[in-house]
Amino acid sequence: MAGQEQRRAGLRIGSVAGVPILLTPIWFLLPAYLVVASPTLVGGSGQDYVLSLTLAFMLLASVVLHELGHCLVARAFGLPVRSITISLLAGYTEITEPPETPAREYAVAVAGPMVSLLLTSIAVAAAAALEPGSLPRLVLEGLAVVNGVLAALNLLPGLPLDGGRVLRSIVWQLVRDEGRATRVSARAGMVIALVVVPFLIVGVLPAAGYGDRGPLTIVMSSLVGAYIYLGAMGSLRRGQLTQTLPSLTVSALARPALAVPATTPLSEAVRMAHEQDVRALLVVDGGGRLEGVVSESWVRQVPAERRPWVMVADGARKMEKGLLLDADLSGQALLDAMQATPAAEYVVAGPAPAVLVAADVAAAMQS
Repeated sequence: MAGQEQRRAGLRIGSVAGVPILLTPIWFLLPAYLVVASPTLVGGSGQDYVLSLTLAFMLLASVVLHELGHCLVARAFGLPVRSITISLLAGYTEITEPPETPAREYAVAVAGPMVSLLLTSIAVAAAAALEPGSLPRLVLEGLAVVNGVLAALNLLPGLPLDGGRVLRSIVWQLVRDEGRATRVSARAGMVIALVVVPFLIVGVLPAAGYGDRGPLTIVMSSLVGAYIYLGAMGSLRRGQLTQTLPSLTVSALARPALAVPATTPLSEAVRMAHEQDVRALLVVDGGGRLEGVVSESWVRQVPAERRPWVMVADGARKMEKGLLLDADLSGQALLDAMQATPAAEYVVAGPAPAVLVAADVAAAMQS
């Protein structure tokens, strides 16, 4: 699968063209599952165990090659790729800039499944030339099944799967609305996670002779379904954020503030703020120089009877690098500045005292 801005952690197992390949710890559930649950282990022979472990590592190699398809096509379009992450039964290529057009979205999305289908064809042709029942033929047949299933699963038309990105590119081209295309594809992904995946893993594959309908298969189906559902939810949220970002501006979200000396009693500062109809407090020294920004949550926690005896400086965060934001900041640049210096309140640079509250930004992003 290919996508944008979703950082993941994992064990680095290599790199291609400067792009690191990461393996998440959850992947190790796969070889464990195959050793315990694979139908080839009925006899329990050493060859069966070798075959199951070989299948697990072939799947790893197949997913890496699948993701390289996304990576190389994205790079051919000039799109920066931060990393490739391999999870349980899927991978994720983190592309840090949007594809900009439906055609590019389609090309990047379809590249991975095409690699998997090519590997399936090669494995089928090679297996046909070998003696039936031999270990090399069994390995190649397993490789063909692994890549066939990988391609089929990824081509299901719902985000975050590749088929979902293909569907998104088609809807985007038809309705000329990227946000609407994302919503349609993400909701299709939720349906796939809840209905199609259990039907395939618990119903179709056991009927075809691959696995059974035991507890381990149900657990695996649940894990895959949950992975797709959470990915679809994440795609929906990121799509909403993409549409919301342009409206996130410091000037629009900032609250007018009242600047008071550090020794001002909290009760007096709150009274003055109410009179001037402002909802934020700044602390200045005797010369009027900015010293800090008062925490709104702290003000609420101080009981009314104690406020005359508490100074505003007691609840102020001292100014530091990153707490002063330019009034012209907006969109992703604003979020990046806030992430660089996490805080509940920021001071807005400008002639009039103003404060940007992180909770206001979060509310605007969800609206």
